[in-house]
Amino acid sequence: MPLRCAVLDDFQQVATTLADWSPIAEDVEVVSFGVHFDNEDALAAALAEFDIVVTLRERVPFPASLFERLPRLRLLIASGMRNSVIDYAAAEAHGVTVCGTASSSTPPVELTWALLLGLARGIVRESDSLRSGGPWQSTVGVDLCGRRLGLLGLGKIGSRVAQVGHAFGMRVSAWSQNLSEERAAEVGVERAGSKEDLLAGSDFVSIHLALSDRTRGLIGAREFGLLKPTAYLVNTSRSAIVDQDALLDALRAGRIAGAGVDVFDIEPLPADHPMRTAPRLLATPHLGYVSQDNYRTYYGQAVENIRAYLAGSPVRQLP
Repeated sequence: MPLRCAVLDDFQQVATTLADWSPIAEDVEVVSFGVHFDNEDALAAALAEFDIVVTLRERVPFPASLFERLPRLRLLIASGMRNSVIDYAAAEAHGVTVCGTASSSTPPVELTWALLLGLARGIVRESDSLRSGGPWQSTVGVDLCGRRLGLLGLGKIGSRVAQVGHAFGMRVSAWSQNLSEERAAEVGVERAGSKEDLLAGSDFVSIHLALSDRTRGLIGAREFGLLKPTAYLVNTSRSAIVDQDALLDALRAGRIAGAGVDVFDIEPLPADHPMRTAPRLLATPHLGYVSQDNYRTYYGQAVENIRAYLAGSPVRQLP
């Protein structure tokens, strides 16, 4: 009997076409799920008969309680080499090997700029108006050249966002709790003296920080009060870095010009979630990592991980 492999959250139904699964076809039956299981009971029931699970990013938690309900599970593959929602100790205790894959920083950089440009030039509103027979030109775009781009975080993604900002002629500054003058100078950006200075002086603020105890709730009501009323906030990192209620209040009250958001406190976003109807919001359904090349890497390396596991020599093990 072949082993059974479940691929979770394959919303576009491309997992088996963007990679070559034929090397394991004789040993593994692959089943992809195009729907999200939003509670542990549903997930445990769906995965009960699977030996291998491929999970996408950090959308599906694997706590100890879930491992206890999946005695058949032997291999868990997560896209990316960092996953904060897997209980690694529980995986080890239940004899489950956990492996990751490479993940490119290019797609989130590109999506960051798609959101920022969409906000600055009113792309969605103008496109909808044109297609529906609405008014011809109803917005006046915001220029990027000469404006201040403030980056919260200057790691792999933040530094590439900075490069694009320079190409647009923007003045770029950055801040994080560990950012040094040397690192800022290396990337060619100004190091803000404080988070408050960065927020108060920026026309666009983009978040590129990892979620941790130090960054959770980093932007709240007080911070929104520091932003210019003409400023825009972009978050393609993690939703919990921004207090979601404070963000909604700022958008509804017009305390900022707008926000571009790709990450949410609940994913997929429920139909009645207030983020779906918030004013001044350009929102996308967590597309930061969703690109053809990234998916080819995720699923292609998932196949490699399965082959290596079956050969008794697991690769890319986590954590």
